[in-house]
Amino acid sequence: MSAQAYDRIRRAIVRLELAPGDVLREHDLQARLGIGRTPVREALQRLARDQFVTVIPRRGMFVSPIDIDDLALLYETRAVMEPYAARLAAQRGTVADWDEMAAVLETSLRPGLAPEDLLEVDRRCHAIIWSAAGNRFLTDTLDALYAQSDRVWHMYLADVYDTRHAVDEHVAMLEVLRRGDPTACEAAMAAHLRGFDDQVRAAVASRLGPRRAG
Repeated sequence: MSAQAYDRIRRAIVRLELAPGDVLREHDLQARLGIGRTPVREALQRLARDQFVTVIPRRGMFVSPIDIDDLALLYETRAVMEPYAARLAAQRGTVADWDEMAAVLETSLRPGLAPEDLLEVDRRCHAIIWSAAGNRFLTDTLDALYAQSDRVWHMYLADVYDTRHAVDEHVAMLEVLRRGDPTACEAAMAAHLRGFDDQVRAAVASRLGPRRAG
């Protein structure tokens, strides 16, 4: 139940249903989720460790802000870890992993998908690659980092980021994953992340000025 509470509260934070600075009260979340006090408390403690929630002594718990100055740190961390995960996935992944990824990508061809639907396809493709890498510590860390990036997308990029192009990059990545080419997979993932970072910086610069975009 604590894992379910964590997933549901984090999703609400990522989608800005719980906005930066919102006060988080345990009894309100219990009522919202229909989950008891202990799982909600455990979820909030984990969210604080993952930096989605800020705890201020004697004041309470709040949804953490999205600090523009942290965007570069978020990218440089993913840029190191995720290409490495892709390299491991190329070495350790199975036919079943890549068939699952192909099935997920097939869903992106349905007509009328919204950008958020395509972003979910992107997230699921990343998750399959992390799982195929076979390192649960890497997977847990990348899952939290992706959620932070997802939050940035909802804050700054929902109306400008080309989610269709991001999904198309996964189609090309799937080909090299099936070939089991670690170097090509690592390079493809690095380019994919670099494209996301470029669009984040451009969006932030257009709204807040180039100096704030890093």
